[in-house]
Amino acid sequence: MKLGIGSYTFTWAVGVPGHPPKEPLTAEGLLLKAAKLGVKVVQFADNLPLASLSSEERARLANLARSHGLSIEIGTRGIRDSGHLLDYLEIAREFGAPFVRVVVDSAGHEPTPEEVVERLRLVVPEFHRAGVKLAIENHDRFPAQLLAGLVEALGVADVGICLDTVNSFGALEGPEVVVRTLAPYTLNLHVKDFTIRRVQSQMGFIIEGCPAGQGRLNVPWLLGQLRTAGRDVNAILELWMPWEGSLEATIEREGHWAEESVRYLRQWIPE
Repeated sequence: MKLGIGSYTFTWAVGVPGHPPKEPLTAEGLLLKAAKLGVKVVQFADNLPLASLSSEERARLANLARSHGLSIEIGTRGIRDSGHLLDYLEIAREFGAPFVRVVVDSAGHEPTPEEVVERLRLVVPEFHRAGVKLAIENHDRFPAQLLAGLVEALGVADVGICLDTVNSFGALEGPEVVVRTLAPYTLNLHVKDFTIRRVQSQMGFIIEGCPAGQGRLNVPWLLGQLRTAGRDVNAILELWMPWEGSLEATIEREGHWAEESVRYLRQWIPE
């Protein structure tokens, strides 16, 4: 297992809809942040899409990654267009990435479980021939047992799970259920710590992000569950950074959280 960062480690710096930074974090900038933090893996997801770069720009990015000893992981969103997934398969091959992480939902398209299987079956043979897997993220809508069923239906040799530690609250499931259910299928881990607190009126709760090690996520237990399941996968730090009153302050604190989180996670993930 190696520790890494991704484009959702620095979500505000990359750019959140409605809050564009004056100088958004670029793909090259993310690599340089990884090098500065001393991690060895960088995951580019749908908020910093590598398909928007030219082939020449991606080649330069790959060279920069190699010069810093960094491995690249690839992610995207949406399964409505098979061509889109196959484009990302080619990008994964360019960077030597072992999988393409995919969020099945996209704007205007929330497929049923049956449609997920139907659409992914169209591209799985191409992924198989390329030696690249699909990693479905538990993004929020489907419960863990259903996601496990999708993987089984598509074939565990070619499809697995990108396991996020917080997203499944959207499906009314916490880490204990999600990790135990999906650990055997996990190809990649998103380490995202969180807090839960009541609103001031006491009528409701707020789930918010926090630096790794400062919230409710039991990281040693999480990693132990993956080891027990025989999964040696990379761990990508992600952050749910709350708004800090201004974009500049939010981006600055996001950077501090990344540093604190990497320091904490190094106790458990030394590589």
